[in-house]
Amino acid sequence: MRLKDKICIVTGAAQGIGAATVKKFAEEGAIVIACDRRMGAIEGATAAAVSAFAVDVTDRSQVDAMVAQVLLQHGRIDVLVNNAGITKDARLQKMTLEQFDAVIDVNLRGVFHCSQAVADTMVEHRSGVILNASSVVGIYGNFGQTNYAASKFGVIGFTKTWSRELGPKGIRVNAVAPGFVDTPILATIPDKVLQHMKDQVPLGRLARAEEIANVYAFLASDEASYINGAVIEVSGGMTV
Repeated sequence: MRLKDKICIVTGAAQGIGAATVKKFAEEGAIVIACDRRMGAIEGATAAAVSAFAVDVTDRSQVDAMVAQVLLQHGRIDVLVNNAGITKDARLQKMTLEQFDAVIDVNLRGVFHCSQAVADTMVEHRSGVILNASSVVGIYGNFGQTNYAASKFGVIGFTKTWSRELGPKGIRVNAVAPGFVDTPILATIPDKVLQHMKDQVPLGRLARAEEIANVYAFLASDEASYINGAVIEVSGGMTV
């Protein structure tokens, strides 16, 4: 098992890629701490997790309290998967400040909160992995997703910067940039648009959540011990 006994925190764990990541990590032997804003949903979706926390990643006090409890119980944190994310799509001329701020708060500020909260203990142990959820939208942009694209571009900036800062201290920081994944986050997208998305992918389909989780598991493992500062695109070839 590639992640045997590693202490792994996964945010946004109640559904989609997060839930798939919790399941995959548990199968690989990890001790998983599943975090999401909705405790009821997370308890139902993450039976494989050793523990679950109701955490709003935009609330630093909640993040710090969760990290403190994990350290109290386990003494270290080996892996952080910054998976929590939301969309609130609109064209530039119609996007409200509330829509913009909400996405930036969760997708960008939340990644900062969680990563900063675990950095000290990882540095102390001179070991750790931080994995950030970006997106192909964060590389190429996308119509109607000013806020989402900005947040995912920002996550790549975090990844590149932190890999330089923390790499010398034994901590690897990487990002995964999925293409279009069949998760509840696509629920607001019209069928016609979904079909157009599929048509852009040479494989002719959306990704399954577990296919992204597989990449997280690899990057979290010692098999990826020399991968640092990378952005791994998992898109079925849609950007070829």
